[in-house]
This record gives sequence, C-alpha cells and structure tokens, in this order.
Amino acid sequence: MSAVAAPAALPRPRSLVGGAGRRGLRLLPAGPVPKRAAGHPLSLGPDARARLGGAVRALLDTAGLNGASDAVRLAVLVLASRTPSETGEVEIRTAELGRWIGLSRSRTATAVVPALKKSGLVSVVTDAGEFGQDDGLLCRVLPMWAGQGVAGHPLNLAKKELATFLRLLEAVMAPGWVHRDGSVTPAGLLGARTGRGAATDRLALLLLVLEARENGWVRQCGGAVDTGRGRAAATLARLLGCKTSAGERVLERLENMGLVLRPRARTASRLNQRGRLVVPAVAAAHGHKVSAGVQEQGAEDEGAGFSDPDGPVMPGESPDSDGSAQVSDVEGAGEEESSDPDVAGILHADHPHVGTLLLPHRLCGGFSGEGRGGQGRRPERACAGENQAVDDEESAAGSVSAVAEGGPLRGEKPKAFPVDEGGEKRAAGVRPTVVGWDKAQQRRRVDLPVDLRLRVALEPVMWLWKQLSGWQQDQVEAAAKAELTQLTGLGLAPGGAPQLLAGRLTDRLAETGGEALVNEPYGWLMSRGLVQRPACSDPRCDDGIRLDTGGDCASCGNVIHSRRSQRTQIAAQIDRDLPALTDDERRRLLESRLREQAAIETQDFVWRTEQARAQKAERAAARVASAEQAERERQAAAAAEAERRILPCEDCGQQRSGGLCEACGYRRRTEVLVVETGLVAATWSADLTDQGAVAAVTDEVRTSLLTDITRAQDEVMAMMEPGELDADPAGVGAVLAFTALQTVEAALPEYRSSALGRLGRTEEADTEAAQAYRTERGRRWFQHNPDGADAVAASTKAGDAARERTAQHLLAVRLKQLREQALARTGTAVAAPRRDRLPELAARPLPTDTAGAVIA
Repeated sequence: MSAVAAPAALPRPRSLVGGAGRRGLRLLPAGPVPKRAAGHPLSLGPDARARLGGAVRALLDTAGLNGASDAVRLAVLVLASRTPSETGEVEIRTAELGRWIGLSRSRTATAVVPALKKSGLVSVVTDAGEFGQDDGLLCRVLPMWAGQGVAGHPLNLAKKELATFLRLLEAVMAPGWVHRDGSVTPAGLLGARTGRGAATDRLALLLLVLEARENGWVRQCGGAVDTGRGRAAATLARLLGCKTSAGERVLERLENMGLVLRPRARTASRLNQRGRLVVPAVAAAHGHKVSAGVQEQGAEDEGAGFSDPDGPVMPGESPDSDGSAQVSDVEGAGEEESSDPDVAGILHADHPHVGTLLLPHRLCGGFSGEGRGGQGRRPERACAGENQAVDDEESAAGSVSAVAEGGPLRGEKPKAFPVDEGGEKRAAGVRPTVVGWDKAQQRRRVDLPVDLRLRVALEPVMWLWKQLSGWQQDQVEAAAKAELTQLTGLGLAPGGAPQLLAGRLTDRLAETGGEALVNEPYGWLMSRGLVQRPACSDPRCDDGIRLDTGGDCASCGNVIHSRRSQRTQIAAQIDRDLPALTDDERRRLLESRLREQAAIETQDFVWRTEQARAQKAERAAARVASAEQAERERQAAAAAEAERRILPCEDCGQQRSGGLCEACGYRRRTEVLVVETGLVAATWSADLTDQGAVAAVTDEVRTSLLTDITRAQDEVMAMMEPGELDADPAGVGAVLAFTALQTVEAALPEYRSSALGRLGRTEEADTEAAQAYRTERGRRWFQHNPDGADAVAASTKAGDAARERTAQHLLAVRLKQLREQALARTGTAVAAPRRDRLPELAARPLPTDTAGAVIA
C-alpha cells in the first residue's frame, strides 16, 4: 500500500531555476564565481563555520588529548592553524608559541612541549638554545598530516580554509607584533590576556565564536542543567569538556572583559525571562548591534531552521522538556529552589480578557479547513480518539464533533474497558492493553525526542510524529539516528547533519504535497522521508545534490554528460546514414536506437554482475580449500611433533626427550656463545690473517669462561640440599647447564662492548668521526658562529655517532671474516647467535607450496 494518497511513477525532477531548494543547501548559478574581498575574520559564513568547527572538534576529540590541559589543547589548534598546506610542518619558537597560548617561554618549554610529545598527536623536533633549552620547534600535526588528501576527512583543509582558520585565531588571540618598519599589528581579543587560565579563556572564546550565529547568539544546550549555574555556563562547560562550575568561572571572566554578554528577554510584566549567550564581536563583524538590555518579543522566531530550546512556547504547542511546570502531580516536584534567572520557569502565555469556551465550535462556514487553527494542518479523522473510554455520556459527547448529534460517528462506545488477563479494569483516559498481545503497546510521546539533534532533524514532520504509536516512534528515532550518523561519517560537521536531514524531510513533504496527503506516516517516514536517494554511485549524493558542499553532484553531471554524448552520437549516425528522414521519423528512430542501447547496457550490467558473483564464489572456494590445506598441514605437523617427542636425545641418549634433552640443549647453546665470545675478542686483539693468533685468543677466552662457569656451578651446588643430586640427577644436570648458559650470556655483552670501544679508536673510526664533525659544523644554521657552543656540541655529537657506527660496522665485518676462515679450515660453519641470524632468516624466500597457499 502506498504511503501517500497520490502515487507518482517517478520522483519529480529538480529544476535548476525556480525549483524549491533544500533548506540549508542552495544551487550555485552557472558561470564563474565572482571574486569577493576578504571580510572581517570573525564574519564566517555557515559553511566556513561548520567546516572549521568540525576540524577543531576533530582535533580536540582525539584520544591523545584525553586528560590534557587546555594549554596543550590550544597549542595543538595553534600549530594546526599555522600549518603550511605545501609542507605540513610548522617552524616556530617556544617563546612565540607561548605568546599564542598566553604562557611564558619557560612554562611552555617545561609543560606544553613535553605534553605535545607525549600525546602522540604532534611530532616535535627541537633545536637546543644557548642554555640547552628547547628553543626552536619543528612540529607536524599528525592527524592533519594523515587527513590531507583524504576525501571527506574533517581535517582535509584546503589552503584557503587554513588561511581562514589562521585569520580567525589571529582575531581571537594573536599576541600582536611590532614590525621593523614601525608598523604595529594589533593583538586579538584576548591577546593581552596572559597568566593562569589564559589558555582556557582563549580556547573558550574560540569555541564560542565557532558556535555563534551571525547575530552573535550561541545556541545553548538543552536538557536539565544545574539550576545554580545556569544554562549558559552548562553550554560553555560542555564545549570545554569540564565541570559546570569551571565553565561558570570562565564565563564570568569573559563577561567581565566584555567579550561575552548574557542579555535577558523582558516581557510586558517587566520580568526577565531566560538569558541568552551572545558574542558581541561576532555580531559586530556581521553588522549587527547587541546591547545587554535589549528587549525581545516572546513569540519572535529566533532563527530560521533551528529549534532553539530557549525559545518561548508558541500557542497550541507543549513547552520544552527543560521548562519548569507550573503544576506538578509528582510528589516533591518544584521543591528545588532556583537562584539563577536563566533557569527560571517559563512565564504564562498571554490570556484573553474573555474566557474561552471549552465546548467544541460548531461549523458555520461549511469549509473543510475550518477549525484547524493557525497551524494549517488537516483535521482529525473520524476514527481519531476512538480508543479512549469515557465514564459518562457528557464526557463522551464532549469528545466528538458537534455534527454527530446522535453520538459517535462509528457507533456507541463502551463506558469502560474490558477486563484484561489480570482482572483489573483500566481507568478512563489510559491506553488499554489489547487482550492476546504478548506485551502492551508502548505509550506514544507527543513531543519530539529529547536529543537536540533529533529535535532539529524531525521538526518538519512533528505533526506526523504525533500520529505514530510508541513502537513506531522508537523505530523512526533509531532510523533518524542512523541517518545522522551516516551524514556525519561523510565528512560533515556534527552540527550540519541535523539541518541536512531536516531539509531532506522538508523537500520530501513538498514533493508529496504536504502532511495532509500522507496516509501512512510511519511507512512514509521509513521508506521515503528519511532514506537517502543517491542518483549516482557517489555516497554523498542525494537527489543530485552533494551533501557535503550543497552544490550539484559532479558524478551525476558526468552521468548526464555521458548520456547526452551518447544521444548526440546516435543522432549524428542517423543523420549520416538516413539524411532524408522527417523530424517525426528521425525522433522515432532515435528513441528506438536509444532503447536498444539501454538494453545492451542492461545486458552488459547483468553479465558483469554474474562475472563478479562467479569470481566471488571462486574466491570463497579458494579460501575454503586454503583452510582445508592449512588444517591438513596442522594435523601433519602435530603428528610429526608427536613422533619427535618420543625420540631419545642425540647427545646423552635420554629417552622421550624429543631428540634433544633440556640439559644438552643448554650445553649446545653455551658452546655456540663461547665460540662467539672468542671471535668477538679476536676482532681487536689478534691479527685476523694469523690463524695461530686467533686460536690463541679464542682458547684464552674459553679458559676464562670455563673458570667462570665452574665457579658459578659450584655456588649452585653449594645451595642444594643434601641428597637432591641423587633424587633427580637429570634435573640437577639441567640446572647446571642453564647456569653455564647464563654465565656466558652475561659475559658476551661485556666482550662486545670492549671490542666496540677498541674498534672505535681505530684509524677508520677516527676518519669517519672527523668527517662527520666537519660536515655538521658546516651546516648553514651554524655558519654565522661555527665556533659557538651550539655548533661545537652538535658537531661533537655527530662525530661520536659516526665513530659508533664505524665500530659496529668493523665488528660485523671482522666477525664475518673469522667465521668464513673457520668454515674453510674445519669445513663446519660457526653457528652465530640467533639474534645475529634473524636478518638472514627473514630474507629467505617462502617455499613454493606455502607461497601458493596465500590468497589475497
């Protein structure tokens, strides 16, 4: 069954001129875009504000800034704004960064720079100053570096967007400069604010500027807030991610400096209503005037396209959920005292001087639209309200139209509900539980969801929302949340997704003809209103409009261009082949060939779909075969391992030791390390071409190690209990072999360190160190003072590093030479430690059967 009364075969095409545009999205006129001069840095348009706000929120919500101070968070934003689009790296001095965030140079160097390094968000390369402090900084904001070139990424900012971001920060917190020619660049709004809390104030003002509208108003948070603090303080606290008390202190400091105002709307009774949160600098940048004592009308529309929770209640509408009810039937309601006028209850609406009749009005004009009131919505159907019970005849008569003088339109209704399974009767006015259902229907909600994003998105269909049952409202709410999540995932700012969804619902209602023509609200919302309708393969396309930019979809334009080109080619072929055709014959032949071409493309699409399905099946079969092969190999390896475990030891003959018992395994590893230690000692103390000298050194090292091993084993034996050797001789042998292995493992690093020290004093090492020293000293940043302390320290460090690298290289080369000589002399390769053999093992190619089993 269709969800609308007047079904349409195809959706109405959008007109490029004169069509109803989506709210929040507009089509740009054809032709080149006129160039505009740069305006005030604080006069951001909705698109720029949403783009920069999304980038700032993406940086602040990064996991690396969890628990970080406001100074560190602000420093990340400052570095991001100063990032060049060409290189992605920022060169800045520590003192200059401190001036941007309102801290001293020492405080920035000791607290902010180490925190930036620890966060993992900023790669920092420091240049030591005269006294060894971090003076020069070469920074790269890693999230921005990763987001560059990624379509839809919130940090994929263009060059002009980075320039706008930098101008915005300069207007908010620039420290100000005096140039060499004597000209002065004034400081920003908070450029002179330094010391404790300066970074927090600057970050708060920046977030408020990004949230402010053109008139300077900042949308305040909804829901329940601390009555002692006020909604403005709660809004700022949520922006900063801190407690409401801290947000209140920050707001008071900004208000004392005149950067934030909290005007209150005055009513005819001269009582202040709810307060506003206004940034005067933003309003002035857009040409608006703001005063602290402005009087506002209670019923004024406060923003196109926004459902502001601070707005007054319109006639015929229920108050917001955060308003204080004047009468409450809940015990204890209204007992909490409120000292903040910002959270005072909503004032009474203006009442007429004459009492309003409670009886329904009789129709007098005979028009179907009469009696709808100012909302312009359709009247209730005849079945509306039939599921409610009444207690007497008078109340029943008051619930129906006066046209039905004899009673309800569809027969008399029972005076009481039938008894349910529990035997209890339902009171009048309560939704009944239908007998036979597994669970009762959920009570539907008249108001929109509490979530402000959902309230903004579903505001155009509020009347349809009231027609839904409780279960249907839950389903629509879940679908709306899913759409908002999808829109946010396309790279849109979090605050722009609700407006886009509200614009989509508005356009779909316009296509249908209004809410009055929707017969099935739930079906229409789930299948037509909320769903995205891409006209091409681009996921950001919705009815031919790009969701992220609001302009025409380029992919749809390519599709249209291809179809027009195809039509032009077919028409030209017809003109060449049959030039004598009349216009009607030519049009019919053209349409026929276009249909044939469409059929060919459909067949090609079906063929490609079948090919893709077949390839997918082949890949699935290959994965199954690979899994079966891996299982067979695992079983074979398990069987081989079981057979190996029952083998005796190759060295001592111990049964069921897997071919090598524990003690013999330790002895083999000890022997390898002893030989390796002797070769390491021979690399610097013997002539590598003299085999006798090499053998003498290795024998001496072996004797020394055996002495150390004997001493360590005697100590272990002395700690054993009497009779333990006889009770478990195999275990004692393993302990003694492991003690020998540990002794050699502890001695090998000492021999290696000694060898590196001796090789570092060779002629080759001295040459490399001198060359590195001269190279580093000749750097361009040391040319002005090559004999300074910084230049000498850096050059010495480079020379020491070159000397260490040379020593390591000489050690590796000489060890390789000694192993090759041992192989040529004895025919047996000297086994190197496993750590030295890891690169060789990693370079080996995989077997053919194993490599063929890997499937991409």
